[in-house]
Amino acid sequence: MTLLNWRSWSALLPAAVLGCAALLHPPAATAATVDIKVENVAGKGKVSVAVCDRERFLKQCAYTASVPAEAGTMKVTVPDVPPGTFAVLAYEDANDNGELDRVLGIPNESWGMSRAPAAMFGPPKFEDAAIEVKEDPTVVDIKLR
Repeated sequence: MTLLNWRSWSALLPAAVLGCAALLHPPAATAATVDIKVENVAGKGKVSVAVCDRERFLKQCAYTASVPAEAGTMKVTVPDVPPGTFAVLAYEDANDNGELDRVLGIPNESWGMSRAPAAMFGPPKFEDAAIEVKEDPTVVDIKLR
């Protein structure tokens, strides 16, 4: 190999390595914002929302937000949610204690979920409330009951 060929090769090698690395490790999908339109708010305490994956559904969800409650319809935004399948939950925390209060396991504060699943003889299933988060923003409508 002549000196000229070696210099040409050494100049192209870093670009080739970077190109191969990009193919092997494509850039990660960016996180999205989930905008939740919450209807039927009484205007007491705060409105809390949670965006939950299957593993954390009805438990301690990873993506949450709360805002002071205003009567009517409100928007609550949850930032930085990665693409995937999630269920969205919302409730009006009327007494502002940070949890959905229940009596005998039945919620006694207004609540709702994405896709408005029925809650017959227990809580809805994840599949019944599941939505896809893939674009920014993902908009979800929830009517409190």
